[in-house]
Amino acid sequence: MHTVKVDIHSQTAWVEAGATLGEVYYWINEMNENFSFPGGYCPTVGVGGHFSGGGYGALMRNYGLAADNIIDAHLVNVDGKVLDRKSMGEDLFWAIRGGGGENFGIIAAWKIKLVVVPSKATIFSVKKNMEIHGLVKLFNKWQNIAYKYDKDLMLTTHFRTRNITDNHGKNKTTVHGYFSSIFLGGVDSLVDLMNKSFPELGIKKTDCKELSWIDTTIFYSGVVNYNTANFKKEILLDRSAGKKTAFSIKLDYVKKLIPETAMVKILEKLYEEEVGVGMYVLYPYGGIMDEISESAIPFPHRAGIMYELWYTATWEKQEDNEKHINWVRSVYNFTTPYVSQNPRLAYLNYRDLDLGKTNPESPNNYTQARIWGEKYFGKNFNRLVKVKTKADPNNFFRNEQSIPPLPPRHH
Repeated sequence: MHTVKVDIHSQTAWVEAGATLGEVYYWINEMNENFSFPGGYCPTVGVGGHFSGGGYGALMRNYGLAADNIIDAHLVNVDGKVLDRKSMGEDLFWAIRGGGGENFGIIAAWKIKLVVVPSKATIFSVKKNMEIHGLVKLFNKWQNIAYKYDKDLMLTTHFRTRNITDNHGKNKTTVHGYFSSIFLGGVDSLVDLMNKSFPELGIKKTDCKELSWIDTTIFYSGVVNYNTANFKKEILLDRSAGKKTAFSIKLDYVKKLIPETAMVKILEKLYEEEVGVGMYVLYPYGGIMDEISESAIPFPHRAGIMYELWYTATWEKQEDNEKHINWVRSVYNFTTPYVSQNPRLAYLNYRDLDLGKTNPESPNNYTQARIWGEKYFGKNFNRLVKVKTKADPNNFFRNEQSIPPLPPRHH
């Protein structure tokens, strides 16, 4: 159940639901290095959930989400029948691309559309070690321009804690900022663009690496260090690659600039995460994401979104679970005034049970689900309910945050 069959002639591939993103990228590259797919960064993530929840990644500003580039699927419905796009109909096919395929059946395979990538791409990842007010100045410049860049540039940033030993031998927690790029072009063009638009970063040619597309995929996967040399792309096939730690994550969407005074306080909250590693990660939207309708698929977060902001903690000891989870919750609560409102938007693939859970046996299932459903899907929630009612009226496929069918009297 993890076969990837690539057809370069039609520029498509059939991907079984048990495959990982790393396997998808590897086998496409094996067939032709000029093609790839706009999925996520982490190669060990399975495509089954990733595709059905949306799936963002380095090529998002060029080609949209993974789900935007799915053109067919094989789904086993509640009656045990295997359906493709034609036999399931366009409403159900719409729903499984971003609405959570597990709500409507069992996805066995996806047919994806390959996208063209350049023979070379340019990356950099620079660390800024300065006091918080200096980091906030860089952040403010980033939030003003990152979503406006041409779609060929993905400029991300993240802030994280580092536990260090000072000159007196005492343990100390510091906050560092990192700015990273993937640019679908050459190093000279990128350095010139950065020096003109974001001179505060001080990007030089020596900060950059010009690599094949598959190598940029590996660098940003987290399975190799930025300065690692002589790695092989077969690492993408390793399902155990990467460090194994416990983590908690919540995500927000930002539609207006966060004031510098507020960001100072948000960064200062990183110091509260003393034992594990606290981190904020910011991905810019814009590019083609602004051009795709919010109803094209169930994932609605398109025009008007400047960037996504997620808060995460990682830690080693299981007995520390509640402490770190509560820290993530506290940051999420603190940022409430500065992120999307009414509803406060969320991303299905970062499923958050704090938003609410439904009781499948309750007659008010729809009312309960609407609370979190509109956060994930916006105005698309009601359409998903209608599709669910037709495809699975008895709610056989269900979980704590599954799409509910309407009760019989509302059919």
